[in-house]
Amino acid sequence: MELFFLALLLCIFVILLVSLSFQLLYFNKSSVLAGTLPPGKTGWPVIGETLEFLSTGWKGHPEKFIFDRMSKYSSSVFKTHLLMEKSAVFCGATGNKFLFSNENKLVQVWWPNSIKKIFPSNLTQNFSINEQGIKIRRLLPNFLKPEALQRYVGIMDKIAQRHFATCWENKGQVQVYPLAKSYTFWLACRLFVSIEDPQHVAEFAKPFSVLAAGLISIPIDLPGTAYNRSIKASNLIRKELLRIIKQRKIDLAEGKASPTQDILSHMLLTSDESGKFIHDLEIASNILGLLVGGHDTASSACTSIVKFLAELPQVYEAVYNEQMEIAKSKSAGELLTWYDLRKMKYSWNVACEVLRLAPPLQGAFREAISDLNFNGFSIPKGWKLYWSSNTTHRNPECFPEPMKFDPSRFEGRGPAPYTFVPFGGGPRMCPGKEYARLEILVFMHHLVKRFKWQKIIPNEKIIVDPMPVPANGFPVKLYPHQP
Repeated sequence: MELFFLALLLCIFVILLVSLSFQLLYFNKSSVLAGTLPPGKTGWPVIGETLEFLSTGWKGHPEKFIFDRMSKYSSSVFKTHLLMEKSAVFCGATGNKFLFSNENKLVQVWWPNSIKKIFPSNLTQNFSINEQGIKIRRLLPNFLKPEALQRYVGIMDKIAQRHFATCWENKGQVQVYPLAKSYTFWLACRLFVSIEDPQHVAEFAKPFSVLAAGLISIPIDLPGTAYNRSIKASNLIRKELLRIIKQRKIDLAEGKASPTQDILSHMLLTSDESGKFIHDLEIASNILGLLVGGHDTASSACTSIVKFLAELPQVYEAVYNEQMEIAKSKSAGELLTWYDLRKMKYSWNVACEVLRLAPPLQGAFREAISDLNFNGFSIPKGWKLYWSSNTTHRNPECFPEPMKFDPSRFEGRGPAPYTFVPFGGGPRMCPGKEYARLEILVFMHHLVKRFKWQKIIPNEKIIVDPMPVPANGFPVKLYPHQP
């Protein structure tokens, strides 16, 4: 038996050694062909440094993986091996500027194949996920630009009032994160597909929770795995969206639905340059992506805002005073307006400082579509390129005393270009940035004018997987303001 285990260990060792040799040979060959590669290491065979990259987030310090390598190898760019791909991590404002300004020139968006199975890029035509992204981004600005969003502030206010009356008022304590997800998902359902009934929203939310759990799981597509359940949930949601799309077409034809009532109507009635309309399956996939992206990041941001306001009473008081000035200017039953939100300057500065210290978007991948040079290093075509918000957000060269909470950083002209990147940058900047601003400010308004609160778990762990999420849902004790 001992000989068997020795032989088994020897075989494993040989396999790893051969795999590592091929990997090193390939990297050396790439170095010869492409010039001097960035410094760094590739980690284990096949998996590279993926586990360490992910585990620092699970431990609550996603910046550690990158900062350790910046200090050891290079402060501008280093090589690694992530998600089974040869990768280079671009650091700092210079790296952000290079990637953002070369979008669709030298680099393009990249998603792992595991994500593509959950979010199929295009179900009817032979488009790449990048081509589809460009196509959908031509449509979204017409709906998500500030002028278009002005008319939705009142709707956001109504839903926020119902949400807080139902889920927060007359409660001694609550779990903030689940409630923030409920609020942002309700808004997304109403403004994207006009689903407003709370019971319908709650039922619709169930498969989204299953889908989200699979996004961060091991991508093994076998029955019973989280990844497999996520794919099934994705298919289930698309079927429901196709049913909604079919009914919406009938309602539009009969005049029962408005062309401007939500993103769904906008997509159904907008043609491309050649006069062709988007296929129903493609609309369903796009709406699915928007519903996920439209509430997950915002719910993380809202929860982080509650956390920081609980920890910083002086900041809370300043936000409370600003919001109460607006509340006192409203007559009974009068809804918030676009102009009210424009007055919430300090509150938005606070939200921006939270987004700097706890960005929902930790970073994103690009792919080199040609050989490229950056800061004296050569990176071959096909390599995956990663940018991280923390390389500027927590950099003292970009933000002095980076761990200090200071909303005044966003007064006047604000941070230098390419340093504050919670929404990305360049052509791939999140098109829902203004939408997120509105839903966050409406949330802050209704929260602080109703309550003060206290953390129940003083040092609750924050897990970044891939967004900052409190390990226990962030329970707080509520103290309602007296009328």
